[in-house]
Amino acid sequence: MIQMKKAFIKLHIAIVLAGFTGIFGKLITLNEGLLAWYRICLAAILLVVILAATKKLQPVTFRDFGRISLAGFLLGLHWLFFYGSIKYSNISVGVVCFSLAGFFTAIFSPLINRRKWVISELLLSLLTLAGILLIFSFDSQNRAGITLGVISSMLGALYTITNERLAHVHQSETVTVYSMIGGSLGLALLMPLYIHFFPVKSMIPSSSDLGYLVVLALFCTVLLYMLQTQALNRISAFTVNLSLNLEPVYTIILAILIYQENKELTSAFYLGLGLIMLSVVLQMGKVWKENRQVVTPCSQK
Repeated sequence: MIQMKKAFIKLHIAIVLAGFTGIFGKLITLNEGLLAWYRICLAAILLVVILAATKKLQPVTFRDFGRISLAGFLLGLHWLFFYGSIKYSNISVGVVCFSLAGFFTAIFSPLINRRKWVISELLLSLLTLAGILLIFSFDSQNRAGITLGVISSMLGALYTITNERLAHVHQSETVTVYSMIGGSLGLALLMPLYIHFFPVKSMIPSSSDLGYLVVLALFCTVLLYMLQTQALNRISAFTVNLSLNLEPVYTIILAILIYQENKELTSAFYLGLGLIMLSVVLQMGKVWKENRQVVTPCSQK
């Protein structure tokens, strides 16, 4: 039970840090492709330096590197579409769409892990889906951003499912560093094609953008994903993804305070957000109850 509490604390700290990623997406003037690439490259460099200095950098086989790199590439693509959602709409829409990760996890996880469907997970995910559909149906101006956000949440779900499997085999630091390296290489191969279709004046970030990128990479990437990977040792991918739905709450509050985005949000948006938050509360209560039922009989022996 104590280990479970620690896992939830680490997960919640990761969620708070995740709340700032959308803000940085608005602050940084680079387009979504370069933003995602620079973020994952800087995170990889910082992680290698930190782990090498602390002698925690562990080698892996070529086969394991390939598996971890695939997860990293999924993460890089997730960021690309996430920041695209913000650039084509606003911060609030981008982070709310990410809430669909729980829905996609409930669909993909049984298929990938070859386990039975969990009806409660599907029902809770449908609450989130209903919230997104409500927002989409009443928001005609941000539909491009919403579409990109939905794709982002699908990729984020696939990353977390893949990462959950890796977390049971390798240490969290090892998974995180090689994910970042693999993601950097994957996006590097993609960037020439991306820049061809979405040209930019300069690929070099300004001094202010570079400062924001370093903070984003160190705190909202390296620290965030190490905490999330550690949490996955005790908590399922579905619960992690559904819990990350709390991210919009923190981000939207920040977006309202900094950018006054409340002027752009409709009542349908808040109603949809309410349905999403309800699914999170119900799932967290369900997981907490299940773990108490498992631990209590053991403590009485």
